[in-house]
Amino acid sequence: MIDPVVIEGADTYAFAGAVPDRAAQAVWTWMVRDVAPDLIDVDAIDDSDLSRTALESLMPELLARARKTLVAAETSVELNRRLKAAVGEDSFGHLPMVLNALRCRGLLEKAQGFGRAANGMADEAALALALQSMPLNDPPVAALLMQAAVGQVAIPSKLVTAAIRIAGGASEQALARAGFGPLIEAILAHAYNQIPPLAQLGTFGDMDLVCRSVDRFHRLLRGIMGYVEMARGGRWATIAAALTKDVSDQIEPKLRDVGPDMNQALRRREGHDRIDSDQVLAALNGMYLLATVRDSRDSLAVNAVFDQMWAQTGQALEIHLDRLLQQTRTNPADQVSAKRFDAALKMTEIRFGQDYADTIRRARDTIERSA
Repeated sequence: MIDPVVIEGADTYAFAGAVPDRAAQAVWTWMVRDVAPDLIDVDAIDDSDLSRTALESLMPELLARARKTLVAAETSVELNRRLKAAVGEDSFGHLPMVLNALRCRGLLEKAQGFGRAANGMADEAALALALQSMPLNDPPVAALLMQAAVGQVAIPSKLVTAAIRIAGGASEQALARAGFGPLIEAILAHAYNQIPPLAQLGTFGDMDLVCRSVDRFHRLLRGIMGYVEMARGGRWATIAAALTKDVSDQIEPKLRDVGPDMNQALRRREGHDRIDSDQVLAALNGMYLLATVRDSRDSLAVNAVFDQMWAQTGQALEIHLDRLLQQTRTNPADQVSAKRFDAALKMTEIRFGQDYADTIRRARDTIERSA
């Protein structure tokens, strides 16, 4: 019900409208176990529409009971201690936000619709007008709605420039005065949410997801850093710098593996030559990551490693292509060499572009026709 405002990972920064997933789970467990054990049969609940409809019908009563418990805890030290123990010390601070998100659950869907609609608005004035429909005078609700909306916006900078237009200035103070602090918080929260997918390891990690997360992180961070005049040492600038470091620390080891993985995938095996499909996949994944980082490097702190790997892979790939062309001249019927050449051409497309790959492909075709 509140997926649009839930983020993965620990609550490192306490973003205004973002609920950490473990806090959401802790509050749900508390509601099922302590607030409404007579209303909810947890074993009968699943992800079906029927369960969602049934839970929706119970939500007014659930929220009323939860709110009553929270109000009582505010006036009693003992009740407050018990509630903290029941929800969990780490998740207790998020309890009001989770209850607020549940209360506003219908608005979250509308906010997502606003985010999708913003993608099709080319006129900044029109987008600014639409953005003013948000409840900016109610920061807790605005934070939740911004969090839901930003998740659907392909180019977050569009929202930022529209907010700057309304605020009449790009400074942190101007945006905050105009009520757009929750927008910046939402963008930072979604940037933070790109970090967990980067932790995947091994050949069978979802590199497509990693690349999408790097690209998304770049779009989110540039939406702020490229337009907002951050106060030095301020909260937003501090968080942005920390996120950049965290993402860069995750990416840098993967970048260092690109060159070795490519060489392992394209080298000829002595004795019984064969193609290592897992190694080829790892090499291709690395090349895709390298290309993604090239387009996102303005939001990362990996310039030194990237420049080194970009140069090394280019030089090494040219050497492999020359060797593969020579092997084709020597033995055009070698199927293992042909498959390795196909993999090298795919890497060439990623590293040098389609035109250069087509030039090498035509050279190979000429050799094979003349054989």
